[in-house]
Amino acid sequence: MQEKDDAPIHRPLDLDPKRAGRVNRAPYAIIDIGSNSVRMVVYDQLGRAPLPRFNEKSLCRLGDGLAQTGRIADDGFRRTVEAIRRFRAIADAMGVTRLDATATEAVRRAENGPELVEAILSESGVAVRILSGAEEARFATLGVISGFFRPLGVVGDMGGGSLEVAEALDDRIGEDWVSLPLGALPVEAIMQEKGTAKRRIDTMLKEELPASLARSTFFAVGGGWRTFAKAHMLMAGAPVPVVHGYRITANEVRDFAKHILKLPPEKIAALRGVPKRRVRTLPAAAMMLDRVVKHLKPEHVVFSALGLREGWLYSQLTREERYLDPLVEGAQLVGLPVARVPDFARALVIWTEELYPEETTADTRLRVALCALSDIGWRDHPDIRAEESFRRVLQFPFIGLDHAERAFLAFALHARYAGRPDAPWLAGPQKLLSEADRRRAEVLGRAILLAYRLSGGTPAVLAGSRLSIGKSRIRLEVSRTARVPDSEAVSERLALLAASVGVKSFEISEIHD
Repeated sequence: MQEKDDAPIHRPLDLDPKRAGRVNRAPYAIIDIGSNSVRMVVYDQLGRAPLPRFNEKSLCRLGDGLAQTGRIADDGFRRTVEAIRRFRAIADAMGVTRLDATATEAVRRAENGPELVEAILSESGVAVRILSGAEEARFATLGVISGFFRPLGVVGDMGGGSLEVAEALDDRIGEDWVSLPLGALPVEAIMQEKGTAKRRIDTMLKEELPASLARSTFFAVGGGWRTFAKAHMLMAGAPVPVVHGYRITANEVRDFAKHILKLPPEKIAALRGVPKRRVRTLPAAAMMLDRVVKHLKPEHVVFSALGLREGWLYSQLTREERYLDPLVEGAQLVGLPVARVPDFARALVIWTEELYPEETTADTRLRVALCALSDIGWRDHPDIRAEESFRRVLQFPFIGLDHAERAFLAFALHARYAGRPDAPWLAGPQKLLSEADRRRAEVLGRAILLAYRLSGGTPAVLAGSRLSIGKSRIRLEVSRTARVPDSEAVSERLALLAASVGVKSFEISEIHD
């Protein structure tokens, strides 16, 4: 499964207002026909950081009874065709110019799977590609690769009919992979055999899931495991209410799985974060996550909102598009179109790059994303800009970042809008950041606040100035053409920045052009 390409890799971290303007990008849709549900997602574009415009599923449960009869039941067959007819009508009405459809375990195994594919094509005009187990594993892993910053670990995707496991090695997929009939529906059936379920599952994992796939990080993909994560987040009071990038220890996973497995259905239904449609399958998801973690022994589990669909989408991109940074692309798609002067974000990237000369690539991408988002709150009332921007970034469906990085961006934007460092809503997310990262976020935010006040949000004026932060003094140098700012507002912003840095002295001076 390893994909090899010896060409040099270029990973740009630039901002481009034209690219962010979605020029000539039509909505793109994909339909995923799984063993439990049929879902269509319409994205704003076929690009590196697509945002869902429409996301709906129909619980057709194609896998019900499949093990006994070898066929998709008539009811599931009919409901699937009807669901896709409706999805096709919605896609057409939304102006979708490309609609892809894939089918997985149930259609692959069913005697009448090809008949279903033919009926869908006849009734809706949608051509369905039936994926092999290897392709399922590949696209699920590509989904994780597309959704995180250079991930290293093993990916597990539990669907309704099967479990796929493969390696994510930065931008590549490892050689080893497996596809096992351990999706939610077959595991439900196994769990009916009281006293033997764990032993049966453990035996299958021991025989079919090679120990060579063991890694310190396990990326969990699939709706059942996302529901598991949401319930755990709410129980634990996680400071960032987003499943993607949620990271917990293997021990925490197993403890919570055992807790769920002891609950009767009515108690599972009462768990916060568990929708009615997941009450039935959550025990199977908990059982499998517990047994896989026990078998592979990772240190942490990271939950991914991206999987097969996003991996398929990612595979359709050009090489150049795949190596665009997902966080930077998402930030500029959100931030630049609403900014008063879209080009100002690029000027900010240049103006702030000397503040931390030793920053890592991971630090740089956060700073560039921050610059792209730096004007998202200008339409809000001044009294709520800091809080609203903080909450918006904390929950927005960005990809390519974990919870700590999300908290960093939210803190920095809060500081950019002059938010108080002791604001009560900062308390939870603050726990995700080290003192050094929290200070760096505040300094970057205050520096950007100064940049907007100094220049009026115009790139030409900002380019005529330079900010330097020393151990005991902050110096703002401004060229004659930009005018030396004799402004109380600028001095106030410098004072805020100085307080964040921890120095008491600052000065403004003129530099000659």
